[in-house]
Amino acid sequence: MLEPGAPPGGLAVRCARVLFSPWARLGLLLVLLACAAAGMLVWRPQRLLADGWLGQLSGPTALVVFALAYGVCTTAFVPRPLLNVAAGVALGSQAGLVAALAGTVLGAGATFGLGRLLGQEALRPLLRARWLAAADRQLSEHGFRSVLAVRLFPGLPFCATNYCAAVSRVRWLPYLLATALGSVPNTAAYVIAGARAGAPDSPAFLLSMGFIVLTGGGALMVAWHKREALRGR
Repeated sequence: MLEPGAPPGGLAVRCARVLFSPWARLGLLLVLLACAAAGMLVWRPQRLLADGWLGQLSGPTALVVFALAYGVCTTAFVPRPLLNVAAGVALGSQAGLVAALAGTVLGAGATFGLGRLLGQEALRPLLRARWLAAADRQLSEHGFRSVLAVRLFPGLPFCATNYCAAVSRVRWLPYLLATALGSVPNTAAYVIAGARAGAPDSPAFLLSMGFIVLTGGGALMVAWHKREALRGR
């Protein structure tokens, strides 16, 4: 019941404030992410490749459809290496690389936008730990360089790093440009591996697999040293 003398729109205003509050928006984001992840587990997008649906399309249409599907899948936590290999198998090395990079930028932009719209305002006050504050300061002050380094470093979860960047104050243009440039090496390696999977003794396949193994091993070594450094503090 409205209090005597209260304006008729008072209750509606209070409800709107609650619904559009930072924590309500963060809750909506978490629900959307949970639904997306559950949908991917049930839907199993890898079946699309096995069913050969992309073979029914040709030319630019196949490239655009795959890029759009790639972007949607990355927002639902489907691992990019799987999608990159699928791009190579379905479209070949050159078209597959273009589609995978376009899908990467689309997915990065979508998750960044969702995180900034629904999560940034609620999560920024929580960046009080020293390492969280340092990471936020690095992303905010050196956006392009920091995002580029993250994209070049293999093994970091794509979707998680997108949301972390969204909480920071990095700007849209440096974020998307750094994502596009920094994703080229690892994306190309997986796409070529997928395209040449039928000829595992070919130089292109061996070089791409060697690059994947070397960068993956390097990432594990860096992560191990960082872990030991944190333990020593």
